[in-house]
Amino acid sequence: MKSHEFASLLCSRLCHDLLSPVGALNNGIELLADEHDPEMRARCLDLLGESARASANKLKFFRLAFGAAGGFADQVDTREARVAIEGLFGGDGRIQLGWMVDEPTMSKSALKVLLNIVLIAGDALVRGGRLDVGAEKHDSGLDIVVRAEGPRIVLDPELAKVLRGEIDEQEIAPRAAAAWLVHLLVDEAGGEVQVADGGEENMLLLGVALPG
Repeated sequence: MKSHEFASLLCSRLCHDLLSPVGALNNGIELLADEHDPEMRARCLDLLGESARASANKLKFFRLAFGAAGGFADQVDTREARVAIEGLFGGDGRIQLGWMVDEPTMSKSALKVLLNIVLIAGDALVRGGRLDVGAEKHDSGLDIVVRAEGPRIVLDPELAKVLRGEIDEQEIAPRAAAAWLVHLLVDEAGGEVQVADGGEENMLLLGVALPG
């Protein structure tokens, strides 16, 4: 896949994810312009605030997961990843977060891998649940594990295939942009991606082993 084609996938994914909160902002402004009841105006302002925060949190996450956040340094503070994940998934209480990353820094590529498998696992928690994020460095490299558990977990089979590199790159849809980025980064590093869908156990495990 050429770079401009992958850029198109990412742009399509970003536009899809931002459409809802930005659309809510637009609708809220229109309602506010026509509303004169003080209570309803206050409610409109609350909704506008929620939509603005959701949009900002998504942008912060996507900048770190897909963009060039972190400046020119080779290593990025892992606290930035934690804040981004908490902003994206922890704001409404629908998903409980567990953070088991003791490393103070990670390489930019490793951090992007972590954030993108968190994005995939979090999206799979369609009815909420718990998301545990772990990473550990050892002599032979870095292991990243994300565990999702909830009443209903739906992982698109295409995403699992893309993560494992089992699909033709010309068949990849925008919804699989994060999975394709994980595959590219892990494959470039000579690592391995593992996907374990618990099915009836309502659990999903995504693991990445990066040599280094």
